Amino acid sequence: MIGNAHLDPVWLWQWQEGFQETKATFRSALDRMKEYDDFVFTNSSAANYEWVENNDPAMFEEIKQRVKEGRWQIVGGWWVQPDCNIPGGESFVRQGLYGQRYFLEKLGVTAKVGYNVDSFGHHGMLPQILKKSGMDYYVMMRPMPNEKGLPSRLFLWESDDGSQVLSFRLPFEYCTWGKDLEKHIRRCMSEMKEPYDDLMVFYGVGNHGGGPTKENIDSLKRMNALPDFPEIVFTGPNEFFAEIERKGLPIPVVHDDLQHHASGCYAAHSGIKQWNRQAENKLIAAEKWSALASRITGQKYPDDFHRAWKNVLFNQFHDILAGTSLESAYEDARNMHGEAMSIGERNQNYAIQSLSWNIGIEQEEGMKPIVVFNPHSWNSRVNVEIEIGGMKETSVLVDETGKQVPYQTVQSHATSGGRYRLSFIADLPAMGYRVYKVLPESKEGRAGEPIKANDYSLENDRLRVEFDPKTGFISSLFDKKVNYEVFRGAGARPVVIEDKSDTWSHNVFHFNNVIGEFKAVSVQRVEHGPVKSVVRVTSEYGKSTLVQDFALYRELDYIDVKVTVDWREHFKMLKLVFPVNLVFTKQTYEIPYGFKEREHNGEEEPGQSWVDYGGILREGGTVYGLSLINDAKYSYSIMNKELALTVLRSPIYAHHDPLVPDANGHYSFIDQGIQQFHYRLLPHEGSWEQAGTVKRALELNQRPTSIIETYHEGKLPQKASYISVDQDNIIVSSVKKAEEGNDLIVRCYETSKTATRATIRLPYADRVIEASFGPCEIKTFRVPEDADLPVTETNMLELE
Repeated sequence: MIGNAHLDPVWLWQWQEGFQETKATFRSALDRMKEYDDFVFTNSSAANYEWVENNDPAMFEEIKQRVKEGRWQIVGGWWVQPDCNIPGGESFVRQGLYGQRYFLEKLGVTAKVGYNVDSFGHHGMLPQILKKSGMDYYVMMRPMPNEKGLPSRLFLWESDDGSQVLSFRLPFEYCTWGKDLEKHIRRCMSEMKEPYDDLMVFYGVGNHGGGPTKENIDSLKRMNALPDFPEIVFTGPNEFFAEIERKGLPIPVVHDDLQHHASGCYAAHSGIKQWNRQAENKLIAAEKWSALASRITGQKYPDDFHRAWKNVLFNQFHDILAGTSLESAYEDARNMHGEAMSIGERNQNYAIQSLSWNIGIEQEEGMKPIVVFNPHSWNSRVNVEIEIGGMKETSVLVDETGKQVPYQTVQSHATSGGRYRLSFIADLPAMGYRVYKVLPESKEGRAGEPIKANDYSLENDRLRVEFDPKTGFISSLFDKKVNYEVFRGAGARPVVIEDKSDTWSHNVFHFNNVIGEFKAVSVQRVEHGPVKSVVRVTSEYGKSTLVQDFALYRELDYIDVKVTVDWREHFKMLKLVFPVNLVFTKQTYEIPYGFKEREHNGEEEPGQSWVDYGGILREGGTVYGLSLINDAKYSYSIMNKELALTVLRSPIYAHHDPLVPDANGHYSFIDQGIQQFHYRLLPHEGSWEQAGTVKRALELNQRPTSIIETYHEGKLPQKASYISVDQDNIIVSSVKKAEEGNDLIVRCYETSKTATRATIRLPYADRVIEASFGPCEIKTFRVPEDADLPVTETNMLELE
């Protein structure tokens, strides 16, 4: 019997109430320990303990003593119990890094058992992340048996790299409401089947906290004295798993995601999803530049990244990030994300300005230098836009060698004051920077010719895109290289679907009751030049407006789309639909630090920043695909060869099935008003691995940063690369200062399920890391500050 209290710090209440309830619950558990010598309490989530430590130090000392006695068992090892689909891969690492290190520092233990009993689904790379965060076991409850069949409640859960954690799915529920637990025990007894004669059963009042009551414990003791009940033992998950391993029983292996529960959560509340994506990427980029600047220029490494990450990790709690909390909770989440992003932006600015200020830039009359920083470990060709003053009709843009670079001016964010917005394609070195210069004129004149474009078509050397002037849909996406029509019908089609489900969409797996489409009111070319041309499609449905700006570049083989939605609908969903013209297809979704191929059955599926629809061309049999990439969304579906991105849902805030709203009531509906995001269409010959989909997605989500500089002497060159990898399928995902000391931590992961030998170069430190990666393996390296010490591999907690 596992005495616990499931604590939702936020759900139908704000975090301040969750804070108070945490203290009340912990006080109750401590009191039960005084009353019952054999009572054992189990609890997770380092954030709750930090609250108590800061607000009631005396109670925290009591907890510390009970942990030392073994009667208060720490599980979970993460900052909170997060949504286990939506956070990025590095966020799951940080959940363990900050959670486990907190428990070790404050309570002298680390958790052995991963613990997400209320999360709505669990991505398939978690076994590796758990294992490398010090947890060999996992406890979950959802998906329930009606949502996901498993060979046993007890199973070895395996990720693509081969890591396994011994896992257990809870029977029925993680909390109890009755005083006498006989009914709960009897139904759990029905789950005991040979050869597993041990069953882990949870009890204690939960959600709003509470924990085990005296009546709970007394009823268990009463039943334990009766002959028709099995032996009832007060214990914790650690002992349960140790007993299972001691018996050496055969355990089935599950190699899969654990889905689906509450599939509407992947799209509920666009704001929290977008803030999460933005905050993750801002902090990751800021850490990279702060770590490099500390070594290259001596810029002090910031001490407030921990605070920023803890804000992001807290907001990944499953009821917050899933979009299922009450409306006021999202004001709190917005403020916490704002603090996190401000910390990231401020620290990145210090770092890159310390680098740019140390670049030697010559004095030249009328010259304006622009330094562009690439946060990725590969050479990157991307569109850069920057606000600048003092442009002339004769102005030209050159790189550090003096070679002219085509540019165009697009609509400035400022409407006066002589400001311009410069747009150009930058060719950037791996995790480094490059200096570009605006000169007042050139004897050769301006470089570059506009691409072919009018109000209804865009065309470069690779792609031709045509728009239906009546509907605004893409009527043709033609790949000139393979002479093939990518779509088999209207693409980028905004479809409105009836969605009367609750906030979670309990027991709903398909959203396919189409009730309307947006209709175009305007299709026109709004930008045109040697860098890109843009066609703007403005559409309307009911009281709502949708604007899609389709940009095609002369030098890049993908289409970027900026989307602005003004949504005024209730109980409806908006999808963008792309009918792909391929056969023998497969569908691949990005998951945290990995990917997953899934059935094309129309179910709403969680995904990270990209999904790929691959197959072969109808004629000729060439392998081909379309990658759909975005910077804010996490929900997709594929049915009848139509790939769909779920843009938003508009249920009532915190409306939990089976509650039926009063038809005459007044409610707040989610996602009302204006939102913006971007998506990218990447048609590609060959597989998504060959097309570089992972890199194109990271370039969209973690964009280059530009600084307008001035001339000055400096020790740094005008072009530099600080970290690079010689294999395309190995990504450097994180560079940061070590948690202890001044060593550097470099994290990498393999992206294509291919065993790979890679060389990672850090030329600024004269370091080379040679490493072998297994399929989908994540590796963490410690680069010592002392150049005489070797680079070593460590775990995700930086404790090995």
